[in-house]
Amino acid sequence: MNTPSLLHRRRLTGGLRHVALAVGVAAWAAASASQAHAAEARPGLKPCRVQGVVHDAQCGVLRRPLDPAQPQGVQIDVHYAVLPALARNRQSDPVFAFAGGPGQSAIALGGQFSRLLGRLGNRRDIVLVDQRGTGETAPLYCDMGSPFAPLAEGLDNPRQAARLQACRAQLQKLPHGDLRHYTTTVAMQDVDAVRQALGAAQINLVGGSYGTRAVLEYMRQFPKAVRRAVIDGVAPPDMVLPLAFSTDNQAALGQVFQSCEADAACRTRYPRLRDDWQALLAGMPRELALNNPFTGRAEKGTLTRDGLLSLVRLPMYSPLLASALPMAIGEAAAGRYDALAGLATAFLGGGGRAMRMAEGMHFSVICAEDVPRLAQSSDKLGADFGDSFAQQYQRVCEGWPRGEVPAAFYTVPPAPGGTLVLSGGADPVTPPRHGERVTKLLGAQARHVVVKEAGHGVMGLGCMRDVLFRFINAESDAEALKVDASCAENIPRPPVHLPPLAEAAK
Repeated sequence: MNTPSLLHRRRLTGGLRHVALAVGVAAWAAASASQAHAAEARPGLKPCRVQGVVHDAQCGVLRRPLDPAQPQGVQIDVHYAVLPALARNRQSDPVFAFAGGPGQSAIALGGQFSRLLGRLGNRRDIVLVDQRGTGETAPLYCDMGSPFAPLAEGLDNPRQAARLQACRAQLQKLPHGDLRHYTTTVAMQDVDAVRQALGAAQINLVGGSYGTRAVLEYMRQFPKAVRRAVIDGVAPPDMVLPLAFSTDNQAALGQVFQSCEADAACRTRYPRLRDDWQALLAGMPRELALNNPFTGRAEKGTLTRDGLLSLVRLPMYSPLLASALPMAIGEAAAGRYDALAGLATAFLGGGGRAMRMAEGMHFSVICAEDVPRLAQSSDKLGADFGDSFAQQYQRVCEGWPRGEVPAAFYTVPPAPGGTLVLSGGADPVTPPRHGERVTKLLGAQARHVVVKEAGHGVMGLGCMRDVLFRFINAESDAEALKVDASCAENIPRPPVHLPPLAEAAK
């Protein structure tokens, strides 16, 4: 899962962003002959362009029942794109890439996936399926207002909850607006229908964050169709999202404090960082003035405790941004909140189509799969983060139509093929504790690799792109599970960022 704060992040950025995958800079290398080959039409597919992908793609549409129990009832169009293998002697087992969120469009992320999976794309097709409720597949998007609205509006949870309730009412008027039929279980049946339409006996699966839950559910339902799988930043099916986030956010914040305390310069500059943080929490709500990072305009508004927690939560997804949190917290303790707002905005970026979240799909999944199990969670709430995140979801889910989730969904059977489980040691939402547990359940066919100093999403970091390629490209599961991933141990944590002394003295 990659959902820092769904009730107000839209206002900060103009687009709910899920950074399910840390994408590298691998490039497609195709000769003109290969380019021509990639453009060849195939049965059921038409040439198309996918934003961010340098060569032509092939796109298809598959009619599927909205309600699997009513095959002759309302139909939806499942949109998918194939990034054809560049070599003429393509392998028969394509790579299916799963987006995160839940709520992101896989096709909209085509540019990122094409770079991340570039080497695999030489001899294997890359397949992107817009999961139902996202992209062009029965889309469930909400109008959450302008990204340039005052920041205070984005930090107003009741206002955002009201917008989502109004959106729910609008979505239910759509032909495909029965929100009970957007669960991960049903969506993976769509994905397998695409596999069959493409004529692939087996496929490779790659997913990050919520995409790992999708991969695990596909593996559970269709084990014989799975050749190999890579799951990065594991969000298990039985992970109770809002409460688990509290536990993991707290642990990640503790790492931020520890990194400062272990750095002599940071320790000297901010000797009371933990105390400063507690004082900030105790001082909420607070009227403050800050510059809007998007508009540059000075604004005044009220910052609540939940708003402060969100401003700190977002940068922790990226160790590079988290390295500046001691400075930002120190600035806030001195009454200057621009740095905290800037870090949160830097993580989320400017939104845009690739990073847009289908809010209706998101809540249709979480309200069915996670929120009903809040009472069953064994996660210990973070001392600072508490249950505020869970309360936000409960408010939205109170009237949200709830799909049926089979009991077997919450199980993780033994892996049907070689499975690489990846975790970032500094991940504030899907840290190694989740990957470790899932690896044990997957059994002998799974291997867990922890990139100790990485955040949320490690596939695109340095040598990990090569590990991903060699794992899927290996001839046998035994060879794949022995792939050398020791390079992950050498990926460093960014040093603590400290402003010049002259600036700190202002």
